[in-house]
Amino acid sequence: MQKLKERNTYTPTVIPQDCSNCGLSLNSPEGRGSVAGLKTSFNSSDAALTGFRSSGTELESICYKNSFLVYVLNQKGYPLMPCSPRKAKMLLKEGKAKVAGRSPFTIQLTTSTGEARQDITLGVDSGYSHVGLSAVSRKQELFSAEVSLRDDMVKLNSERRQYRRSRRSRKTWYRKPRFLNRKKDSGWLAPSIQHKLDSSFKLISKIKEILPIAKINVEVAAFDIQKIKNPDIEGEGYQNGVQKNFWNTREYVIFRDNHICQICNGSSKDPVLEVHHLESRQTGGDRPDNLITLCSSCHSKVSKGKTKLTVKSANSFKAETFMNTVRWKLVNKLIELGNNVSHTYGYITKNKRIELGLAKSHSNDAFIIAGGNRHKRATGYIIQQVRKCNRKLFKGSRSHIRNTAPRFVKGFQRFDKVLWKGIECFVFGRRKTGYFDIRMLTGEKLSDSAKYSQLKLLESAKTLLIERRMALLPSLTEGVSEPCF
Repeated sequence: MQKLKERNTYTPTVIPQDCSNCGLSLNSPEGRGSVAGLKTSFNSSDAALTGFRSSGTELESICYKNSFLVYVLNQKGYPLMPCSPRKAKMLLKEGKAKVAGRSPFTIQLTTSTGEARQDITLGVDSGYSHVGLSAVSRKQELFSAEVSLRDDMVKLNSERRQYRRSRRSRKTWYRKPRFLNRKKDSGWLAPSIQHKLDSSFKLISKIKEILPIAKINVEVAAFDIQKIKNPDIEGEGYQNGVQKNFWNTREYVIFRDNHICQICNGSSKDPVLEVHHLESRQTGGDRPDNLITLCSSCHSKVSKGKTKLTVKSANSFKAETFMNTVRWKLVNKLIELGNNVSHTYGYITKNKRIELGLAKSHSNDAFIIAGGNRHKRATGYIIQQVRKCNRKLFKGSRSHIRNTAPRFVKGFQRFDKVLWKGIECFVFGRRKTGYFDIRMLTGEKLSDSAKYSQLKLLESAKTLLIERRMALLPSLTEGVSEPCF
């Protein structure tokens, strides 16, 4: 008789064992709290800890510190405590649950259970370009994500305003330009800032849909921009700014540059001086650090692209200004919505992060804000916010040419989540011939010419693209991908 090959069926001792089936555990008094009370044995250490299949010892050591969880909803759609992928797979196989969402993977029970929940704290590290989120229970981290917000709002709004004014000029020759200083409502914010603030509320509500959040902890930060520019400033120095005793910004910039063109140093003998923006005014503003003095001759050459400036604009303080503007609006709005909200400060987060030896990142900061200490970490998610679609009817370069690019090609559109050769990725570009540019959210390009027949649609495009962090997965060249439940 042929000898069977040896199988690796090692089960770690730290994994709890239970001989009873899922149905008995669900109906028992100990298991009525949630699906997290179900105990099932695992045949491999990798499946028990992460749901990934791997033979690398390096991956195993990392996965002991990072767990992948499946989020659970009860019959009415309210969140319960999450469970392991193995338990979720058994519940789905036995018909006791159904798939409610894919990213992050969520199931909904079809049988009644108890409603016992643990206290979960959500930490929010809200920033200008990124938002860190972390949900922590008493023993472990249940959710971790780093969100990249949209940064194209200012440019698109400026472009929209440009087209609107141009259209009014072309279509209504006889009518004066519309101008009226309209009253702004109390609490009004610029559209780009309001959008970032609303995005934070949306992200928090998304997490509350899959986890029973009991408390929200938000980091508020106050930035002294004058202190950042000049660390030695104090007292009356705050009233004596660089533009004191100048009529306007233009006069100060010309005085700062000694009334000399900064390109030719006066060799052109042109007496007319102009103040030029180093960076576009719509993104760089009219601050003095973004302005430079040029003579009329050099200014004309720079504007026509014949001469390039080597001087770069100084770093702006958009992020600091944004945080000073919205730091309490986020907290107060969450309280108005009936949440249990507390706040902390950046220096406390930094001190605890250094004590724990964690790297600087928005997800790690959110973990500290939520009260994380030596908790078992969860597998993180990368979330990218994108625009829904481009509704522009005409291209900007030649206005009479219509923007006729089809939205769907062979059933796929931009930002669809697809499966390509066992890898979950996103469509970033499309061609009418049926070939697509597919990438990961980390920026890694997998293929710029993937045929539509090789793609399988997993999720239709959304404004929030969600991808599980790939740091815990083997190299893509090994042919290992995430499990498909």
